[in-house]
Amino acid sequence: MAEVRFYDEIADELLKFAVIVTVCHGKLVFCKHRNRDTYEIPGGHREAGEDILAAAKRELYEETGAVKYEIKPICVYSVIAPDNFNGEETFGMLYFAEVEVFERELHFEIEKIELFDEPQARWRFPEIQPRLLEEGGRRGIVKLLGEIIGGSLVLAHYIKETPDPSFSVGKNRKYKKYIEI
Repeated sequence: MAEVRFYDEIADELLKFAVIVTVCHGKLVFCKHRNRDTYEIPGGHREAGEDILAAAKRELYEETGAVKYEIKPICVYSVIAPDNFNGEETFGMLYFAEVEVFERELHFEIEKIELFDEPQARWRFPEIQPRLLEEGGRRGIVKLLGEIIGGSLVLAHYIKETPDPSFSVGKNRKYKKYIEI
């Protein structure tokens, strides 16, 4: 069982990950890796010598194709789990991004992105990702109506009411270079 903790700040050199709670037109943006059947919040490892904000922006682009967006930090999070770094506490920075423009084609390991009104049942990290969303809501960054029920985050609405057509970007689709929504 993973334990997730939250902090206001921590020494920069301890931050190994950047995770970005991402929305577009009031919908959650989730990624589906080409080698997995689960959905995840955009994010990943910080590269050697990389600024944590630069890591967040790089991961957001690599995993969603976001090219025009606002991004801001929410908080530091940590994970302690027996199968994670030998049970040691590892730290990441949690961000919030609101995307206006996605690149039409994904170029990295992500098969597709999808926009949802609520989190999907097939989490990549079911003990961690719902807690990150919940903390964003608790801190007032991610505005949501919902609660944790039986370990699952149940949400009614994110950010603002903006109509959005069904939207998905995948490697098998032909698009112009950018999509603006």
